[in-house]
Amino acid sequence: MPAKGAGPVVNVVVVGGGVVGLSVAWRAARRGHTVTVVDPAPGSGASHAAAGMLAPVSEVTYTEEPLLRLGLASLARWPAFAAELSREAGQDVDYRAHGTLDVAFGADDLAALGEMADFMEKLALPVERLTGRECRRAEPMLAPSVRGGVLAAGDAWVDPRRVSAALLAALEARGVTVVADRVTGLAVEGGAVRGVRPARGGTIGADRVVLAAGAWSGSLEGVPPEVLPPVRPVKGQIMRLRGAPGFLGRCVRGVVHGSSAYLVPRGDGEIVLGATQEEMGFDTRVTAGGLWELLRDARELVPGITELEVADVRAGLRPGTPDNLPVIGRSAMEGLLLATGHHRGGVLLSPLTADFVAAELDRSPADPVPDHSPGLPGDPPVGEICSPLRFRHGRQAGAHMDEGGAGRPARQAAAPETR
Repeated sequence: MPAKGAGPVVNVVVVGGGVVGLSVAWRAARRGHTVTVVDPAPGSGASHAAAGMLAPVSEVTYTEEPLLRLGLASLARWPAFAAELSREAGQDVDYRAHGTLDVAFGADDLAALGEMADFMEKLALPVERLTGRECRRAEPMLAPSVRGGVLAAGDAWVDPRRVSAALLAALEARGVTVVADRVTGLAVEGGAVRGVRPARGGTIGADRVVLAAGAWSGSLEGVPPEVLPPVRPVKGQIMRLRGAPGFLGRCVRGVVHGSSAYLVPRGDGEIVLGATQEEMGFDTRVTAGGLWELLRDARELVPGITELEVADVRAGLRPGTPDNLPVIGRSAMEGLLLATGHHRGGVLLSPLTADFVAAELDRSPADPVPDHSPGLPGDPPVGEICSPLRFRHGRQAGAHMDEGGAGRPARQAAAPETR
């Protein structure tokens, strides 16, 4: 049955089986909609490579306050989201809320971290400044050369692989159809979307289509160029090591050799090291140079990681946008909604995205677009910040243009969305 206050039941096709797409499908199915997910290999893309950091506070920058607001709103949803999903799927998703410790080595790094802490405090974010000794007391495996740090106690993390598996189990329990195929284009009648065309032929009809195909969202037949989101692939290589549980108690981050490195512990003793950021198109090769950088930087933070077993190496493609903000909501094409462009925050922003899109599916296309996602007080204006319409006619909100005219982010983040 539809959720209380939900609109008419509609037939929905979600294109994309990552954490974002599966979350949208699950929330839509819970509201009573008939849902089909189409993806060549659900749960195996960028979400499978992701570290799962839910860290809007420790990743705040001077230029990304709108993204911070989105992240905080979605982080507030994660405890209930994880609990509901675990209960419905019968699987634990390894959600942990022990915070992120950002550390510095040299005087310059420590000064920069102090300035960032000042900025966090001005935004009333919960952070605590620590001396080097206090950092090592909190995490004994840290390098002796750590000079100080900042603890963002409200940050959390989750295992995206477990989240994907749980979402697929929950969708199966609700009778959602998952089609293992690639969507080659949209079925369009009279300028409105009426379904999708899978690679194997035929058409899967739908009242609404949600495009959540990550880095592949920017190229789909049947969509006018001005409607397609300006999404590009941003490659990230990531490594998983295996050790004893308790090796680290929380996420650890630091600036090493000019770039941000992070280590994320799992409950079973796995440690995730990440991540490179490479503008390499759709290249998903794992390279020796990329892995060397990960190990080199992680060893500076936690020397003992060199004694751990290598469990897995992976490369994923995060969907980047010109302004580093996701593209969520109703497009200019009737029947087509977007849920993509989450870049380095796909796992973090999944609950907020799913709530907003599921609520939008309850409305008639003629209804006005809401600014916020209902359910929690203080939600940011998602409909305004993330509107797909902001890119129409070449407008790229918040983007800077390089000499060749291509949009690029104002700041290159060191640890984007293979998380």
